[in-house]
Formats: sequence, C-alpha cells, structure tokens
Amino acid sequence: MAGQIEQKRRTNAWGIDLNYQDALGNWHKPPQTTIDAILNAIGTDDGDSKPPQRDSVLIVRAGSRRKLPASGSIVLETGETVSAHLRLPPDLPTGYHQLQLDGGSSPLRLIVSPGKCWLPKGLKTWGWAVQLYAARSWESWGIGDLGDLARLARWSAEELGARMMMLNPLSAAAPTIPQQASPYYPASRRFFNPLWLNIEWISGATAEKVPHLEELARAGKALNRDRFIHRDTVFKLKMDALETLWREFSGDKEFDRYCGEHAGDLDRFATFCTLAEQYRCGWHEWPEEYRHPNSGSVAEFARENRRRVQFHKWLQWLLDLQLQRCSKEIALVQDLPIGVDPDGADAWAWQDVFAKKISVGAPPDRFNTQGQNWGLPPFLPHKLRAVGYEPFIQTIRAAFRHCGGLRIDHVMGLFRLFWIPTGAAATEGAYVRYDSHEMLAILALESQRAGAYVVGEDLGTVEEEAHKKLAQYGLLSYRLLWFEKDPPSDYPCNTLAAVTTHDLPTVAGLWSGSDLKRQRELHLNPNEESTAEIRDRLISMAQLSPQAAAADAIIGAYRLLAGAPSRIVTAALEDAAGVEERPNMPATMEDQNPNWSLALPKPIEDLMSSELPMQIASALRRNASSTQRA
Repeated sequence: MAGQIEQKRRTNAWGIDLNYQDALGNWHKPPQTTIDAILNAIGTDDGDSKPPQRDSVLIVRAGSRRKLPASGSIVLETGETVSAHLRLPPDLPTGYHQLQLDGGSSPLRLIVSPGKCWLPKGLKTWGWAVQLYAARSWESWGIGDLGDLARLARWSAEELGARMMMLNPLSAAAPTIPQQASPYYPASRRFFNPLWLNIEWISGATAEKVPHLEELARAGKALNRDRFIHRDTVFKLKMDALETLWREFSGDKEFDRYCGEHAGDLDRFATFCTLAEQYRCGWHEWPEEYRHPNSGSVAEFARENRRRVQFHKWLQWLLDLQLQRCSKEIALVQDLPIGVDPDGADAWAWQDVFAKKISVGAPPDRFNTQGQNWGLPPFLPHKLRAVGYEPFIQTIRAAFRHCGGLRIDHVMGLFRLFWIPTGAAATEGAYVRYDSHEMLAILALESQRAGAYVVGEDLGTVEEEAHKKLAQYGLLSYRLLWFEKDPPSDYPCNTLAAVTTHDLPTVAGLWSGSDLKRQRELHLNPNEESTAEIRDRLISMAQLSPQAAAADAIIGAYRLLAGAPSRIVTAALEDAAGVEERPNMPATMEDQNPNWSLALPKPIEDLMSSELPMQIASALRRNASSTQRA
C-alpha cells in the first residue's frame, strides 16, 4: 500500500494521470507498463519524486503586481531597464523580458501576456476549408500550389463574399524521397514545404533563362490527369526547376534581410535539409557526429556546404514571399499540427526537449473505436519550461506568419496529451499534463502581436475545465454538425462551425454510405449506429427525403449550418465538389488508403463555375451579412 501511495505521489508530481474518462464516458486505468515507460521517458528514477524546482521563466498577465522573493531589475525587450522592489511594476509592457533578482544566479525569462487572444470586434464571416494539395488548376504541376491558392482566394473574396480561408498545414517535409504525404506529420512546423511553390511566380522563371522549363511544366501538368497526387514526381520536377533558377540567382537585398531576420533557426533548418539530402534517411541514422545540431561537426558541415545551405534558405524566402502574396487576397487561417516527425528538423533541433520512445495519440471515440497513435513525440513539460518555452514560442510565431487566424489542431494538447509508449496499443496510453495557463498566456501574446484570432479544435476527449479556460483566453471553440445533437441555431457565438473535418466523412460519403463501406473494407470496426444516427439527424433537421440526391443533402447541410450564430462558418471544398472520399481515414497507412493524396475530381477552374459551390456560398453569405447588419 505504501508503494502505491508513493507512486501516485510521483506520477501526480510529474503530471501523469492514473485514470481518465474517454469521449464515450468510460473510465480507464492505464496499465502499469505504460506508467513505467512514461516515467522512464521523462527521465525520473526512484529518487526523483517531483520535477526540479529551478525557475527559468515567470509568466504573468499585464498589470500584475506579482510578489517577488527579492528586489531586482527588469531588462525590457527594448533594452530599457526598470527596477522591481519586491513586486513587479504594474505598467510593464507585454512581451519577453529578463528579470534579474538581487542575489540570483541567473536572470529569469519574464513573459508578460495580455491574457486574451486577439479577436476583432463584430467578427462574423465564412470561408472555405481547403486541402491545398487537392485544389489543382489546369496550370498545376500535379499538386495544388500557392498560385492556385491565390486564385481560389480571389474568387472566394470577390465573387462569393468569403472573408477567410482555412488551410491544411503548409509545414515542411524532409527534402527526400519518398515525400511525406500527411501535412500533420511535418519535419518542421516553423518552415514551409517547397511543393507549395508556384514555379511561374519566381523571378527568372522563363523559357529563355530555363530552357527546359516548358518541358518540366508539361510533365507536371500531365500529372493532373490522375486524381492521385504523385508527390515524389512533383518533388523531382520542381526541384529540377528550382535548382536551375538558383544557379541564375545573383542575390537580393530582401533575401539578405529575410536571412538576417531568421538567422540561427533558418540556418539550422537549412543545414538539416542539406544533411538529409546527403544521407537520405532520418537523423537517427546519420553518422554520430551529425546527430546533434550543436556539434562542431555540424558547424563544419554547414561551412563546407554553404552554397547548398543557402539554397534551402532561398526556398524558404520564396515560400514566404508567395504566402504573403496570397494573404493579400483573403485572410488565411493556417493550421498548426499537434506535433512533428521524430526524424525531422524540429525533433533534431530540439531533441533534448522531446520525449523518447513515446508518441501521442487519442483514446477511442465514436468515430475511431480503436483509438489513434499519431507517431509524434511530445515535448517533455518540465524541460520545455526549463528552456523558457522557446520551442513553443517559435512554433506559434511561425504559424501566425502572414495569416489572419490560426487553427490549433487538438488544442487539448495545451492541457494534456495522450502518451503512448513504443510498442503499446493506442488503447494503452495515459494522459500527461502541461501548464495550460503558461502556454495559453504565450499563445495570447503571439496572437495579439500577429493581429490574428485563434480557433481551438476541441473535439474528442475534452475535459469541461479545458473548454472554460479556452474561452477565458479568447479562443474560438469548434462545433461540428456531425457531432452536435442540437441544431446549429443553438451553437454558441464564440465558435467556428462546420459540417465535417478532414478526418470525418464528407456529406456525400455519409449520404451514399460509401464512407461506411470503405471503413468496413479497411476493417476499422466503424461505429455504424452513430453513423446512421447522424444521417437520420441530417434528414430531420434539414427536412430532406431519405432518397434525396447527394447534392441536395450537401445543400441542405449547409443551409442548416448557415443558421449558426457562430463567428466563423466554414464549408469543406470537398463538399463543394461533391466528393465522397474523406481526405484522411484515421488509423490507416498509405498502403491501405490514399490519405492526403486525392485531388478534387475537377480543376478549380471548373469548380469556380459550378452551381454547387455557388449555392453553398449563397447560404453562408446571407447568414453572415444579415448578422452583420443586425
């Protein structure tokens, strides 16, 4: 009994929950092997009953008169120094400062937060949720790109009255073959994937300067005949064009400025890319001397391969320019994945802050009855705090770049994450907690600085306290027609309302039964009763005939959604195209299902002249306009 009490004390101190309630209301107790594996990953042993108490960061709300253990001085971001006499001054500006206490050995990082995320007064709008890779035009090189995004954004804003567009993550993948298909398994959440580049937008991309550019473009456009996205072929074609253009690049002051602004982090990312190209495998398999970014061998490698490192920095500059160009057409809402590829750039750069032999996922719910393991390593809470949350700050700041809003995938990860030890089933995980107050305070600060609102994807297994705290910090909640028993007219105002998401059935797939059939084929043990209930509810609420055509069901669903008082309402572009396949089928691999790899069945030029997206837009636009007038 004494041993059990001691372990409970230890696990609570390290934020490990010894039981949890799933989305279905069932309580679970993780197996002892899971608890032991998590304690091992954290780095504790029998002598470590709680995390080290050495403070490295102090996070407060603006106006706080927090007591201090001693007097000291504060160096503001501006370089100005102010005194602190046993309390923080109440007029400290928001930002990242340094607090040096008298007698203290090292300064603390003092983060002053506004306490709430940015939210424009009277926000009431709608827009498309877009899987960019799938939104191809006749001019695409086999995959939707930033040129296609600009075209979609212009059409949506000027002709349909949309004021925002939500995107799948644009995060970087490793620059190797095979290319990672999932946008939620990025090599880095701070940088972008060169596959999104529109080659024709790049200065010098003419047949005169690149003699074989037309040949490359023809080969790329030929890929549009197949709905499947052949990323490896697209990657080879675009890298051929980009390397040729790089050889002709004679320099640019704006490029130099960009490199200076992102120095250090950009250098390290570009060095990772160059090493990944050379060894063509994950960093865990590189020669020992290159496995840590701070080694002298890595610095020497970067010097010896300076030209190639510069090439990868140039690619990021081009992506930054093109994304900025797109952002002028409409307010873009970027999507922040919950984690990173364990063999990718961020995991390499911050390997000392990530848990080893652990991945995050989710326990079983109504749609994923076997649970989910996403294969993404979590931050170690105490080590993240020990480095002043710098990895988290950089990640959030990058996600806000050139956007009017940010969607945080699985926002519950700011409170707790479902840790699954290597080799364990997705049902055998346990929750590990984070300091949500501190992470939300940082998020609010970055949101205010970017002038961008935040939407938290709070679906699945969510504690009620988490919903309350997200609201306190000004995040918009999620409401899905597929999940809600009440009609959209009863949704709260401070929400984003949608019919479905990339992980759930499209309207056509649900209506026809093809999505359920596909789940059976993949032996996913689908929740058929819940699926039937959703269809029946749609029939009742939208007053549809059970024999109605899929297009009528789609229009009915969005007319129903238009009644939501939510600040933002989104429509999936897949629904506008009448697509039956969902973008991603959770709990499947690429050899089972073409996840993240199916283009829309028609080019966006044809979609923009189709009747169905016009009807969806008409319903959602009328609702937004009437609310704004009121």
